[in-house]
Amino acid sequence: MAALDDAPPAPDRTTWPTGPVPISAAAERVGTTARMLRYREGLGLLPRTQEQPTGRGHRHRRFTEEDLRTIGVGLELEREFDIPPAALAFALRVLAEPDVLARVRTHGERLGRLAAAPARALDFEKQKAMRLLDGRRS
Repeated sequence: MAALDDAPPAPDRTTWPTGPVPISAAAERVGTTARMLRYREGLGLLPRTQEQPTGRGHRHRRFTEEDLRTIGVGLELEREFDIPPAALAFALRVLAEPDVLARVRTHGERLGRLAAAPARALDFEKQKAMRLLDGRRS
């Protein structure tokens, strides 16, 4: 358990502000940097904001508690599966875009890492009906 003794002390949460926080405070709270949060935002790994621009038309993003929890879950997934943020972003793209999913699945089948998708029951019934109709026409 010596590794636990070497860990830095946890930040004092009693000094953290309540309500939405700017990017620098958000980065500190989730244990990363503002630069890394901006990178993650570019990859689509941050929750969308509903805020109106502040200042001279510039949007100064503020993070809610829910945003910070969501970012924390993403960071935990990356640590648990030992993947970079770009890999998590691509995984989300695969799940969100059916054509990308199909291409990745086909590649996995060619590699032998995925079994061919089983024919759906509805497809089987459709093929059966088409054969019966073709038989009647002859």
